[in-house]
Amino acid sequence: MACGSKAELIALTEKEYAKLQNLIAPLSQAQAALGQDDVSIKHVIGHRAHWIDLFLGWYRDGAAGKKVYFPAEGYKWNDLKRYNADLRDKQSHLDWAAVCTLLQSRHNKLIQFLSDHSETDLYAGPMLGANNNWTPGRWAEAAGPSHYRSAAKYIRAILRSQG
Repeated sequence: MACGSKAELIALTEKEYAKLQNLIAPLSQAQAALGQDDVSIKHVIGHRAHWIDLFLGWYRDGAAGKKVYFPAEGYKWNDLKRYNADLRDKQSHLDWAAVCTLLQSRHNKLIQFLSDHSETDLYAGPMLGANNNWTPGRWAEAAGPSHYRSAAKYIRAILRSQG
C-alpha cells in the first residue's frame, strides 16, 4: 500500500534504505559483480541511484512547465530493457565503491527533496507532466523505497544462489 503522508514517506524511505545499505555494505567488488542475465548487483545499485535522478528531473521539468520524458528522452516505457542496458554501459566505468557512493548521494538528494516539499506539494494532486494520477509522493516512493526493496530482494536471491 502506498504512503499517504510526507512523514510516512520519509520514514519508509529511510527504513528501506537502511535495510539495503546493511545488505550491500559488507559486499566486496567481486560479490557486487555477481548477478544473472548480464545484470550484476553493482548494476542494480547503479540503476536505483539513477532512477532517483530521473524522478527528480521529471518533477523539476513538470514544475517548470517543460515536456516530461518518461522514462527518458528517446525512450518509451516499452524500451526499458534497452534503456537499462544503455545505462549499464554508461555506468560501466564505475567501480563498486563509486556505485555505493552514488546511491548514498542520490538517497540524500531524495530525502532533501522530501524534506523541502510540503505535504500539499507531495500529495495534493498528480505530478505535473506525468500524465497520470500519481502524486509526486507516489512517484518518489516508486523511485526510492520501492526500488530499494526490489533491489534488496534481487541481491538476497543472487547471494542465496551463490551459497
